[in-house]
Amino acid sequence: MFDANYPTRNEITMKNISLRQILIPLCTFAIICFMYFGPIHRSIFENVIISIIIIIANYLEYKGKPFSALGFQHRNFTIKNLLLLAPLAALGLFAFYVFAIVPSITKLTGVPVDYSSLHYLEGNLQASLVAILVMWATAAFGEEIIFRGYFMRQFVKFFGDGRVSIVINIVLISCFFGFMHMQQGITGQLVAGTMGAIFASIFYLRKYDLWFLVVLHGIFNTLGVISFYFGLA
Repeated sequence: MFDANYPTRNEITMKNISLRQILIPLCTFAIICFMYFGPIHRSIFENVIISIIIIIANYLEYKGKPFSALGFQHRNFTIKNLLLLAPLAALGLFAFYVFAIVPSITKLTGVPVDYSSLHYLEGNLQASLVAILVMWATAAFGEEIIFRGYFMRQFVKFFGDGRVSIVINIVLISCFFGFMHMQQGITGQLVAGTMGAIFASIFYLRKYDLWFLVVLHGIFNTLGVISFYFGLA
């Protein structure tokens, strides 16, 4: 399931990693940090730009095969996987999010998730359709490429995916994922971090199938936009 230039689970050891595979990720990570935390003004399409940078970095690191190293495997691009299994998983996860995750964390913190930036979607069909398209580009593809496809896979490349390593991997990257949702307040950050951990766990259990995660994330967010449109959130 992996690119020929990307080590499999049991083959990942430090001795397999070349200098190129160390320097390119370090430079890429520095660029991403600058994009997120530097002085430049953040853009709504920032994740798209970072995703393009990651694809270029992977092209250089894996000798012209950037996508399979992220988890975009041709064998997983199937109707059953993308139009049946992923949508069903998204529906179940969205129900769990609405009825369990958000209420539990809200009760813990005592404050609701700050959705104020999305209230303009209520009753606004045009804005909702645009929001769905933007979220598919920036969240479904952008966030999954960055946080699961790149960060999580790079961690596996350096430290493997034994039980302890994969737990640390999921915790660290999910904390970062939650932190990046600061506009939703502390409750929103904790909710996003929890969802990030669930997405990462699914990514691992699905043997790093990023197609599945992109569709799951996209449908999950689409359901969210639909909820805001009808005033249910």
